[in-house]
Amino acid sequence: MSERVSSGQPRSTSDPVPPRRRDAAATREAVLLAAREVFAELGYDRAGIRDIGARAGVDARLIGRYFGSKEGLFTEVVDLAFEKTMMMGPGHNHQAARSLLVDSTPEPADGMLIALRSASNERAAAIMRDNLERNYQRVVTDGLAGPDAAGRAALLIAVCSGVQLMRDILGNRALATGDLDKLVPYLEAALDAISATP
Repeated sequence: MSERVSSGQPRSTSDPVPPRRRDAAATREAVLLAAREVFAELGYDRAGIRDIGARAGVDARLIGRYFGSKEGLFTEVVDLAFEKTMMMGPGHNHQAARSLLVDSTPEPADGMLIALRSASNERAAAIMRDNLERNYQRVVTDGLAGPDAAGRAALLIAVCSGVQLMRDILGNRALATGDLDKLVPYLEAALDAISATP
């Protein structure tokens, strides 16, 4: 028995079908997306490699090949979830306040959910803390003048994280509905007070 192939020539069905070309980058991206979703839903402890593999449509063993371990995968997911940094400090606080209150949507943020649901695991908390300090707090610290810049940068991040938690995760109505433009000056003033050199 034979069938036609794209060239129009018959091919015997007993001949092996050429394997479909694998796209390692697309597979890796699918795994990262699935892992981000699963870690946001379940947290580090409850998320399983098999769950992530099933969500991505790949064999769980492939995850080990790409990322080495669940911890390695989590580290890359955290890097992606927290890659969008918001600049804060003198000259940037109006935009930061506006971004948090007006420009964002009141939908759960993956990064915040991953943090909340994974923080009870000591290793996961260390990975997130390292990422935050290395990639975010350092950038904010570098933008601040005067004493205690690292501490003030941490306070700025804490205030913004609190707003994000109240608005995007808990759905606080005062921060999620209405004319939020009116609240921007208040948040900006709070950020300016922390940013200013004492």
